[in-house]
Amino acid sequence: MAVFTDFNLTEPVIKALNNLGFEEATPIQELAIPVGLQGYDLIGQAHTGTGKTAAFGIPLMELLHVGREYIQAIVLTPTRELAVQVAEELNKLGQYKGIRTLPIYGGQDINRQIRALKKKPHIIVGTPGRLMDHMGRKTIRLNQVNMVVLDEADEMLNMGFIEDIENILKDIPEERQTMLFSATIPAPIRALAERFMNSPEVIKVESRQMTVPIIEQSYIEVQEKQKFEVLCRLLDTQAPERAIIFGRTKRRVDELFEGLNKRGYSAEGIHGDLSQARRDQVMRQFKEGTIEVLVATDVAARGLDITGVTHIYNFDIPQDPEGYVHRIGRTGRAGKAGVAITLVTPREIHHLRVIENMTRGKITRRPMPTLKDAIEGQQRIAVERLMTAVEKENIENYRALAEGLLEETDSVTLLSAALKVLTKEPDQTPVALTEEVPIKMKKNKNLHAGQRGYYGVPNRKKNNTGAGDGFRRKKRSSSRSF
Repeated sequence: MAVFTDFNLTEPVIKALNNLGFEEATPIQELAIPVGLQGYDLIGQAHTGTGKTAAFGIPLMELLHVGREYIQAIVLTPTRELAVQVAEELNKLGQYKGIRTLPIYGGQDINRQIRALKKKPHIIVGTPGRLMDHMGRKTIRLNQVNMVVLDEADEMLNMGFIEDIENILKDIPEERQTMLFSATIPAPIRALAERFMNSPEVIKVESRQMTVPIIEQSYIEVQEKQKFEVLCRLLDTQAPERAIIFGRTKRRVDELFEGLNKRGYSAEGIHGDLSQARRDQVMRQFKEGTIEVLVATDVAARGLDITGVTHIYNFDIPQDPEGYVHRIGRTGRAGKAGVAITLVTPREIHHLRVIENMTRGKITRRPMPTLKDAIEGQQRIAVERLMTAVEKENIENYRALAEGLLEETDSVTLLSAALKVLTKEPDQTPVALTEEVPIKMKKNKNLHAGQRGYYGVPNRKKNNTGAGDGFRRKKRSSSRSF
């Protein structure tokens, strides 16, 4: 395993990496950084959570010139959440060199972005639609850009941005370095690379499993109308420190977190209809631990880098294997174990098996938790709180009070009462959710198994690239292949 000092990086970049706590390079970083530093085009095939941002961010920091106060690099991302996340990390990487990065995305006041652009950032991290908007207004000019990064290219394809990306790349000088990162390389992405990249070095990080081995994966077969009760019993039984619950639709997310709050859980929801200020507020509360449960749609959660998530609950089964991997990848990070539980209706069992086969991971069946399990779970938590207080809290000021109580009541009765007071008994407040239609296995003939759209997920735009399965390298050969 390489360390970052092996790459002959400049002192400001090494200092930034040390501040971030980065020591050893991940596999994608070890392979991509040397290629990027040489100025070559590259295609990096790796999944979310493998350190892709630093893999392209370090070459950006080293090759850009702080004295040239104009836009020198563009990073395209599929969602605004990922744009913000990438911009934050790039600003941290560039803090000592003075490289400034600005996120540009829809949902934020464009006039505010125009004012920020006047501060002359070196790097723009943006979503294709909003970047095109600025190009049309001539508030962003790409004529001096010499580095381009396409992050999560397959997701941008899936969201219908391929034509926007092509239009953006046409507006950037051909004499540039282009780096493309993607979990999969479907035919339209190959065609994009063939057209706009110059003999890219192909880097593929092999993974025996798409999923993270240390995540305990399981499912519960349950009728749609029973899902909410089962979820509440799981929360009571397992008492997660920090959990994300995934719902299929915005309506589902709203109804779920409102229902959870009625039951006394500390929960908030996040989806695409929220204002950016509200989304930022919710994420800050979740990261700080003010709320314990975040309910989210797939799009809203993409790109979020949250440490300490102990449990993932798929209230609705994801549309496809990649969606499943992205979801459960929110937990089990930094070498810590995680738990992922999927609620599946009987009609969706076959769909779950397809996901299991294609991710090559074992998703075990678990029994439906009972009310007794929930009560016992809360009792266990009460005992743990009590024992923690015995071991770590200053309880001397309460000793005389306890002795006085013991003169009136026997110790077992007194301790039983204390545990009852500490135990949060399951709330039975009625909550009704709008029923969601189960996923239908509807194959798209234009896509192969494992590619987005295989399960009937609609693409916003039709991509008629006519690309074949092969990728022709132009000038420089590579020992690596797709």
